[in-house]
Amino acid sequence: MKEQLKQEDFSTTQIDHYPSRLDTVPKVLARRDPVVHSEWAIDSSLTRAQTESYARNGFLTLPDVLTSSEVACLQREMCVLQDGANVIDSELLIREPDNGALRSIFKVHEINRIFSRLAGDHRLVSIARFLLGEAVYIHQSRLNFKPAFRGKEFYWHSDFETWHVEDGMPRMRALSMSITLTPNYGFNGPLMLIPGSHHKYVACIGETPDKHYLQSLKKQEYGVPDDSNLRTLAETGGIEIPTGSVGAVILFDCNTMHGSNSNITPFPRSNFFIVYNACSNRLVAPFGGKLPRPDFLANRGMPDTLPVFEGDIA
Repeated sequence: MKEQLKQEDFSTTQIDHYPSRLDTVPKVLARRDPVVHSEWAIDSSLTRAQTESYARNGFLTLPDVLTSSEVACLQREMCVLQDGANVIDSELLIREPDNGALRSIFKVHEINRIFSRLAGDHRLVSIARFLLGEAVYIHQSRLNFKPAFRGKEFYWHSDFETWHVEDGMPRMRALSMSITLTPNYGFNGPLMLIPGSHHKYVACIGETPDKHYLQSLKKQEYGVPDDSNLRTLAETGGIEIPTGSVGAVILFDCNTMHGSNSNITPFPRSNFFIVYNACSNRLVAPFGGKLPRPDFLANRGMPDTLPVFEGDIA
């Protein structure tokens, strides 16, 4: 049975600690929240070295978290969803603006039993709880596709900037996990991350248009860093590309600057993407002053603690 949390367990403050898209000149603000919200202990779900690496760089790759049978099962389910996209609610489907290729399927943990079990898997949830320091819930989930030859780029961005301005996420107390379902090569549009970028918050320029998500999920033009500050972050921290076989988990802080190139190779790149948010960090009114984005992008309301699943997901 799910543990229902009480209203008083949540902060509903409307103080904007990370203002963005308000000025005509971009700004860089210091991070005001911890990266790791728990003290490391011998029984923590990450080693001390892994915890320190995540705190320093803003991301961490855990290879071979899933077994070969689990990976095969997830790949089959991914193909089922991809091939049967015509029966999925069209609102949950994002297609490339020029060729109509499927780019993302949202709310996957609610429409597919296997991916639901993966999102609640104890190996993932225990890490999220440790790094965020409390019970967590799923803010968003999706399958991302970079089809061979035609998969388009995801421009550089901090997820938190969008979640804060457009969804009303108050603080930096969320993280993402990308589970690789196809090999990540250095040439097929893999995830790129800037180490250390999570310590700085790049406040962007430009007023957010109404219903911005309808365009931004295909090609983002607002909530992206300016060239000068992006160059400084990259020159300071460099750019890293986690590559490797399927079944790895790439976890990264909500404010880590990341993006990916287009894929013009014959090798598709796909991943399952889960966002865990701390229950005390539940969404309030969007700080950008617009109407909230739909629930499939940002789980609103009173979250339930996430039930944990133990055992082979397959």
